[in-house]
Order: sequence, then C-alpha cells, then structure tokens
Amino acid sequence: MSGDLQHEIVRLLDAVGKKAEDPMGGITRLLYTAEWVDSQMKLKDEIEGYGLRAYFDAIGNLYGRLEADASSRTGGETILTGSHVDTVRNGGKYDGMFGIIAGILAIRYLKEKYGKPLRNIEVVSFAEEEGSRFPFVFWGSKNFLGLVKQEEVENVFDHDGISLAVAMHRAGFGFQKENHERRADVKAFVEIHVEQGNVLEREQKKIGIVNSIAGQRRFSVELTGTANHAGTTPMEYRQDTLFAASKMIAGILGNAKLQGRPLVATAGFIEVKPNIVNVVPGNTNFSLDIRHTDSGILKQFSDESVQLIYEIAKECDVAATVDMWMNESPVPMDDKLVACLENVCKKMNLDYKIMHSGAGHDSQLIAKHIPTAMLFVPSKDGISHNPSEFTEPELLTDGVLALVEALYQLAYVK
Repeated sequence: MSGDLQHEIVRLLDAVGKKAEDPMGGITRLLYTAEWVDSQMKLKDEIEGYGLRAYFDAIGNLYGRLEADASSRTGGETILTGSHVDTVRNGGKYDGMFGIIAGILAIRYLKEKYGKPLRNIEVVSFAEEEGSRFPFVFWGSKNFLGLVKQEEVENVFDHDGISLAVAMHRAGFGFQKENHERRADVKAFVEIHVEQGNVLEREQKKIGIVNSIAGQRRFSVELTGTANHAGTTPMEYRQDTLFAASKMIAGILGNAKLQGRPLVATAGFIEVKPNIVNVVPGNTNFSLDIRHTDSGILKQFSDESVQLIYEIAKECDVAATVDMWMNESPVPMDDKLVACLENVCKKMNLDYKIMHSGAGHDSQLIAKHIPTAMLFVPSKDGISHNPSEFTEPELLTDGVLALVEALYQLAYVK
C-alpha cells in the first residue's frame, strides 16, 4: 500500500504544481489568479476521480466529501482535514498543497478499505492563507468560520490596483450571504503540513505533533522624507528614508536576537523610491513580522519595536506611519486531539516530537472554534517559501499514513 501511496503523492504534487509554475522559478499560485483557478479545478477533478463528492463554497474554498453511512447516529457530524491552496511568490510545491493532497489520499484509502464512515469526512482546499496577493490573510478559513463581513475587504487591493472583490468575481466566485454562519457539523479539524523548519530533520523525527501555534503581528511601515541630489545634499541635511529604515530594521532584529527563542522578527519586504543610484531615497516602505508563543511577550516586543521606529524617524527627520494589519494571538491545540495523534504515532511506531509551530496556519483560526490539531512532516534543510522546498517521499508517506489512522479513529470508531 505504501508504495502505491507514495507514487500518488508525488504524482499529485507534480500535477497540481505544473498548473502554477512560475517562469522565474518555483510555484506562484496567488488568490483568484488563473493559476489559482486552474489548480483548484485540477484538485476538483482528482477528488471526483477518487469517487468523492467535490463542491465549492461561495468564495472558492473547495471540498471533497465522503458521506457517512445513512444508518449512523453520528452521520450528521463531520471530520475535516486539509490546508490552503495559495502560495507565496516563487514558493514551493509542498507548503499548503501537501495537506490538501494528503487529505484527498487519506479519505480515498479509508473509503476503499473501510467503506462509509460513521461520521462524514471532508478535505478542504482553503482559498487563501498567505496574504501574498492582498493584504488580508486567512481569507479561506475566515470565510469558512463566518468571520468576514463584506465591508472589511471592499477597499482591499493588490499591487496592481485590482480589488479583492473584482478578482473574486472574475474567478467566478462571490461573497458569502450576509447571514452565513459557521458550520455546526464539523467536530474536529486535523491539518497536516510540512514543518517549514529544520527541527524534525535535525532531531531525526518522522512526525511532529503540534500543541500550539505562535502568535503573529504584521506591520506595514511607510517612511516619507525628501528625495534629493546625492552629490549636493550634505549628510546632515538629508531626510533619507532608506537610512532610517536600515537603522529601524537593524535595531528591531538585533533586539529579537538578544531576546532569543522562540521570538522571531523579520523584515521581508522593502520598497525604495525613487530607487535611483544618485538620488537620496525620499520614500521607503518595509514590512515587519513578529512572532512568539506568549501573547504578553509578543505584545511587549511589538510595542517596543513600534516605539523604536518612531524614535528613529524623529532622529532622522522623516515621517513614519505604522499600520498593524495582522494581529493573531498564540493558539493552543486541542488536548484530546493531540493525545489522539500521539497514540496514533505510538501505534504506528513513528518517532515523533511534541512541538510548537512558529509558522501561521489555518489551524490557528479554526482552533478557536473547533477542536483542532496538526501533524508535521520534516522539511529538507528547513527550507520553505522557496522553490527548493522539499520533503522525501518516504516521509510524506509516513505523514499520510498517520493522517489515515487519525481520521479512522475520529470518523470510524464509535
């Protein structure tokens, strides 16, 4: 069974990945683009090819469903698995997608071996999680949970000036109805994902069982000074926004290093205008991403970082605007589901590690409303959000088999 399963995992990853290959390298599958639509439709075809019912919700989340036995008293309950379909720009083919494919193959295996379950099983391909096209994250899972109001995104645009609403309608989808509520039938959510770090690989563990997800705060920082001649403007008279940004970034990241694990801070995006070799930069924008498993420390470090930005802006005689556009608290996973996954790994003799996730996942939103847990498989060299992202097929297979057993315990056992 494992040989056939391994072949199907690799085949599906390659087949769906080809739908969004980027000429610059890797995979780029941004929300509501043609590549996104093609990938969702390919997944829909694969789901239906395995004899499962496939359907979209209003905003484009894709589901594959195995119905429970009609005579079951728990047939109105659903066990959900899956992950997000979107990627960062020039990303890898495993992040998000492996969780979707693992769910499809796990349900297919359960259907073929055990027939109809006592509880419905569904896999979901969430429309979006990354925030790579629009400055709005978890669009898929937030809609699944009924947490989004239309007015929240009416003025959300991508870098080309296209609104989220327009992009959604062009892709063939639309807003949820105003009275949309969270589904009451979903009793558990189990997400499997590549680790996106190198802990499991370094410690030679086959499976990670996530017991908490770090909180995140993301900021957009805009600095405004004066663009001026690089040769005739004395250093002491400059309003140089790039110089100010470099001091801010170095200060914040240096403080994060002093703070130590599990705090991390990243400035991953920077835009300089006019971006000309002989002009003092008059405008600089950069991003700031701060994460920690303790909400108090996360808030304190974020507040101190924002204060540092304003202090340096004043020192450099530039104006600063700081917008916190993401504020997600640390989230614990469900104790009973974590115990279930631990028992699965023990039963299967899989060497595992209980760990936290530094990366954000749809699970962190869902866990606040539905019992949730996560499985990790190792990432080669800890590389993620990169075309070089890779996990050995044997390790992917171990993860799918663990998911199979977990779904069996949740959907087939009384």
